[in-house]
Amino acid sequence: MAELRLGPLLRYVDWDRGESATIWVEADRACTAEIRCADGAGGSSGTFLIAGHHYALVPVTGLAPGTDTAYEVLLDGAKVWPPAESDFPDSTIRTPLPGADRVRVSFGSCRWAAPVGGPGRSPVSAPGPHKGDPVGPDALDTLAVSLAADPSAERPDVLLLLGDQVYADEVSQDTRDWLATRRDLSVPPGAQVADYEEYTRLYYESWLDPEVRWLLSTVPSCMIFDDHDVIDDWNTSAAWLAEMRRTPWWQERILSGLMSYWVHQHIGNLSPEELAADKLYAAVRDVPDGTGLLREFAASADNEPSLHRWSYRRDFGRTRLVMVDSRAGRVLEEQNRSMIDAVEADWLRRETLDGPGTYDHLLVGTSLPWLLPPLIHDAESWDSALCGGVRGERWARRGEKLRRAADLEHWAAFPESFDRLTGLIARAGTGDGAPATICVLSGDVHHAYIAEPHWPSHPGNTGPAARVLQLTCSPVHNKVPAYMKFGFRFGWSRAGRALGRVLARHGRVGEPPVRWHNAGGPWFGNQLMTLDLRGRRAGLRLVQARGESNGARLETVLERDLTADH
Repeated sequence: MAELRLGPLLRYVDWDRGESATIWVEADRACTAEIRCADGAGGSSGTFLIAGHHYALVPVTGLAPGTDTAYEVLLDGAKVWPPAESDFPDSTIRTPLPGADRVRVSFGSCRWAAPVGGPGRSPVSAPGPHKGDPVGPDALDTLAVSLAADPSAERPDVLLLLGDQVYADEVSQDTRDWLATRRDLSVPPGAQVADYEEYTRLYYESWLDPEVRWLLSTVPSCMIFDDHDVIDDWNTSAAWLAEMRRTPWWQERILSGLMSYWVHQHIGNLSPEELAADKLYAAVRDVPDGTGLLREFAASADNEPSLHRWSYRRDFGRTRLVMVDSRAGRVLEEQNRSMIDAVEADWLRRETLDGPGTYDHLLVGTSLPWLLPPLIHDAESWDSALCGGVRGERWARRGEKLRRAADLEHWAAFPESFDRLTGLIARAGTGDGAPATICVLSGDVHHAYIAEPHWPSHPGNTGPAARVLQLTCSPVHNKVPAYMKFGFRFGWSRAGRALGRVLARHGRVGEPPVRWHNAGGPWFGNQLMTLDLRGRRAGLRLVQARGESNGARLETVLERDLTADH
């Protein structure tokens, strides 16, 4: 009898007609996965095989718009979800009514897997901040517990996970012990994951957490990777990449990272129509073992990133999400550095500007913040100029060392890309049909803040009509060292701004095309932001997981109307 190994994850819900969805599962053997809904809707799909693991992404059709429908998962006709002993409410698929003008979008990044409680622990009564957790309460766990305890409470319509869903280079002690049973950890990559099988362990550790498992079964999710999904500072520079490719273990690591991301995260981001047009997805499902095909794809995606796209667009009624890959598709040639290549830039422009007047809110998802504290922005631009040789070879070598040591590789470290993104945002927010808000959603930097840009005024040009904000929220569950807290606070200060301009002058870096100020934060802790978008109104709420052991709760740190004064 087939058993459910991982999932279910509710990934896609149709916002055009409110009639379809997709649900991802992993089984322990080849089988037919089936979703049965209480109202008669459902769907089924055979599993496909990757590296000895059996997966299915099940299309669910026949859903009634504007309903909240419980579902079950069956494998070869036998019910495997919900578990008989579950204390959680039923997993449900909530569909919008056509023309719905409200959507609640929760987002965050950087979730280090929480320790899982022992046998007999009640998931509902014992929330995510498990006893002895070294980094404090897990915001996703705590959100799950609050929703499970009160099924009538408002829940997100979609959860955006903006990178570092797993940490391939910073594993838990349990995973380290397991790795030691497979290989010698004194041999590189040591206590980091090395292959596909070891990546699956990370997803089990993260998504089998009872609270998170239930949450992801009932709240749709959109995902994008960041560096730790592969390795810290992934694709920082051409020199970094050349150094990694000289190691004997990197090839297997990058192929396994991209393969596991495609299986566990990427395909669930796609609509049923996009899946139907995806040649790789069709090919993998059409052969007895798709491992070789997926491995060939991963090798091509690593060597020729311009031929493949991890970015995607989703529309939630009159809210548009454009999720941008800011890791895998970088151009790293020092004299031609770009956060995204020309093909990707054209795609981003098309998807952002398509159909002016057809959306009220534009969300640009990028794991890395567009607007940073001014000192950090200037430091990254300065370092980029040094690495490009503006001060000679000696300073270029110093710049490369500093770039890696200080993680200077956000949008500001790719100045031309920063300028192009800034121009695109200004264009999208200007003219007839401009949205009410444009929010750039990011994580990565282990704190939360709001930055608001201001475009220089010229005759006939006063900047975008839309309210533009950088909303950064991180981590969901991870540590925040004291030096980072100091650095980010100082980065917003008057003294920090002055120091940044000194660095910029040394690097012969001009003024950025836009200026910005701190409109909120910084806030430190395990946290989530939620946008409540209704018509052309937009509200923002920041919550943090606080408390000890079984008493954790979500506390509201900020609640703000983003459109009241604009």
